[in-house]
Amino acid sequence: MNVQQARLITGASSGIGLALLEHWLAPNAPVIAVSRRATSHPTLHALQEQGLPLRCINVDITQEEQLEYLAKNLEKEGIRLHQIVNCAGLLHDAEIKMGPEKRLEDVGLKNLQRSFAINTFAPILLARHLLPRMDKKQMTVFASLSARVGSISDNHLGGWYSYRASKAAQNQLLRTLAIETRRRYPKLCVMALHPGTTDTPLSSPFQRNVPEGKLFSASRAAQQLATIIDSASEQKHGRFIAWDGKPIPW
Repeated sequence: MNVQQARLITGASSGIGLALLEHWLAPNAPVIAVSRRATSHPTLHALQEQGLPLRCINVDITQEEQLEYLAKNLEKEGIRLHQIVNCAGLLHDAEIKMGPEKRLEDVGLKNLQRSFAINTFAPILLARHLLPRMDKKQMTVFASLSARVGSISDNHLGGWYSYRASKAAQNQLLRTLAIETRRRYPKLCVMALHPGTTDTPLSSPFQRNVPEGKLFSASRAAQQLATIIDSASEQKHGRFIAWDGKPIPW
């Protein structure tokens, strides 16, 4: 696939990432799907078989050397990005018996490190390595999925230590990135986005108390987020924005 301009989505093999990919992918709208097993994912493979301009690249975004490989690969092929959307995130992991902490006694170093590796370090390192592939002459977007529970001002319930803290730290890094890129990439819009509670594997163990009408399908969440991303502007730069377009306090 000879792509000159494309969107890039991380976490593209499931949940909101996959739904965004399906929302945007079209004959004249190339998408680069990034995940650990993108090339072997059946849905992504089926989309490629339809002849759609989809490129799949296997990358673990918590590994900086793999992000370096990704950037060099895009540069070698002359690919420019006009949107980078990070949809990778971690709340729980059944394989290592990791879940949101309810009490201080549940907090441990391993879970903190894993949460921060995916929810905090990966997004800023993604920006570090891929922003040079963005065109400074046109409107571009770097968006990353955050979560309302990462808002320090909005924290009234406590708990979920590592997830809350890792998302709050991501927000600070993105806010700092927005300040710097205003000078270096004047047409870039950096946003932290809250998708709302979405029916994905990330939220599935915690959906019991979600109010009626507040649990979104992945496709609906993707449509709502795509509307925000595709209408990126100076006014949205450096902001923490909910699925309905309303700002969230840091």
